[in-house]
Amino acid sequence: MSQTDSTDETSLAGLDDDSFNIHDYALEDFLTLGIFWLLALDVFMQFFSRYVLGNSIAWTEEMARYLLVMVGFMGSTMAVRKGSHIAVEFFYRYMPGWLGRLMSTLVDLINIAFFASMAWITFKLADRTSAMMTSVDIPKSWLYYLVMVGFIVMLVRGVQVAIRHWRSGTSELLNTQ
Repeated sequence: MSQTDSTDETSLAGLDDDSFNIHDYALEDFLTLGIFWLLALDVFMQFFSRYVLGNSIAWTEEMARYLLVMVGFMGSTMAVRKGSHIAVEFFYRYMPGWLGRLMSTLVDLINIAFFASMAWITFKLADRTSAMMTSVDIPKSWLYYLVMVGFIVMLVRGVQVAIRHWRSGTSELLNTQ
């Protein structure tokens, strides 16, 4: 039992493979990270005031909801840029190449149309909203305008992804083996 098997030892050699490159990230990544940390701070303040001080701060719960909405929409812009939204890849594997490319292009065009229409709808909704938030004196329309900005950024990123797919002749959905 004096010999040790080399497979029993844990190798840490592959842990340094992940390198940070600032060019892999865009402005929305850093905005989302900042909003996420504001959300974490807000939830911590809510927890601390409720369970340590025994009296919760009234506005923290409402702000947490709105910050979570903002993180969701800004995170969606990152997913559009990376092409990592949920998609059904099963059918693309069994389609002929030309049909897969046609369907992928159609998906890109539908995405662009969806993001444009949702940006317009949220603009109209924000324009018609005059209510104030419950616990703070901020108009609810501001939240809707931030959602609209999220859809506009998704629209811009969707157009960029569609152009990239068109130029390369492939997409993340196609089987490129």
